[in-house]
Amino acid sequence: MSLTIGELGRATGTKAETIRYYERIGLLPAPPRTRGNYRVYGRRERDRLSFIRRARDLGFPLDQVRALLAMADDATRDCGTVDALARDHLRAVERKLADLSALHRELTAMIDSCAGGTIAQCRIIEALAPAGHD
Repeated sequence: MSLTIGELGRATGTKAETIRYYERIGLLPAPPRTRGNYRVYGRRERDRLSFIRRARDLGFPLDQVRALLAMADDATRDCGTVDALARDHLRAVERKLADLSALHRELTAMIDSCAGGTIAQCRIIEALAPAGHD
């Protein structure tokens, strides 16, 4: 299998600039190049990029993706470290969900308090204005 950067991008749903970025930061190894200086990718790079994409789609930050890749590269390693990393990420997602839920409640309350009328009587504008400003 031999893929150009465009083909690799289409195969994994990744933009070429993102692929180049992952190479610059060391998530993807620099691929061999043709005589015309075009990058050439194989199955290994496609699979690695698919792994990165899936981890990013699940919200893992790049430092955790890097750690997951290092763990995946060592098949004899105990998976407890991977489990701990995933659990930490899950807790972060749960905190974000709680924050979004609180934000939803606050915005709903602001909108529900609006009775229409002019801006001078707008409860939403009033709620957004700093306290003590008249």
